[in-house]
Formats: sequence, structure tokens, C-alpha cells
Amino acid sequence: MGKEQNPRRVAENEAMAKTKMLRTSPQKLNLVAQLIRGKKVDKALSDLTFSHKRIAGDVKKCLQSAIANAENNHGLDVDNLIVAEAWVGKNLVMKRGRPRARGRYGKIMKPFSEITIKVRQVEEQA
Repeated sequence: MGKEQNPRRVAENEAMAKTKMLRTSPQKLNLVAQLIRGKKVDKALSDLTFSHKRIAGDVKKCLQSAIANAENNHGLDVDNLIVAEAWVGKNLVMKRGRPRARGRYGKIMKPFSEITIKVRQVEEQA
């Protein structure tokens, strides 16, 4: 008689993780997301570890969370996971300013963004 369970937002062989309020612009975050799309998770983790981008550490945390969700919540094999999708979205923008010459005002935008990573288990080729 209880409430019906919500349907899963991902397929049976997929898992997902999302990180919000990352202090970088979506354009810069998308450069790091492009780096890992379609790769095996161990290769993607090593690429993020040795990336010189500042935000790569936060993306690595999100990818590790997606891997942990796949293993613990959905019972997927970690060795056969690939990064199926990684997409970036906008979040809030803090508006700041700075006085400029002749009484003008220079706008300073401090954007936040969010990333969603979906990992998928693939069958190994025989």
C-alpha cells in the first residue's frame, strides 16, 4: 500500500554522478569533460590525475563517485566501465564589480557550473 518506486533515470547497465556548484565557467569545465568522454574509466582517471587544469581534481572526484555508485548500488563490474556521457551545465553567477575610470563600473562575473558523468558497463570483445 506504500508509494510506488520511481523508475530509474539510467539503464540497468549504467550509473551516474553529479557535482554541483563547481567554481569555474562551463566553457572551461567542458574542456575537461571532453578529455574523458568515451574512455575507459581507468584511463580517464589517469588523464584527470595528470591534467594541469585546476578543475580536473573536482571532475576526478565526480568520476570516482560514479564508479562507486556503479559498483555498490548497481552491482556493475568496474573493469568493464566506460565514461558513456559527461555533460556540463550552468549554475549561478555571482556578480561583482570594480570602479573604473571616469565614474564607470566594470562588471565582474564569477560563474559556477555543474557536471554530470554517466558510466556504462560494456561487454568485453572475445
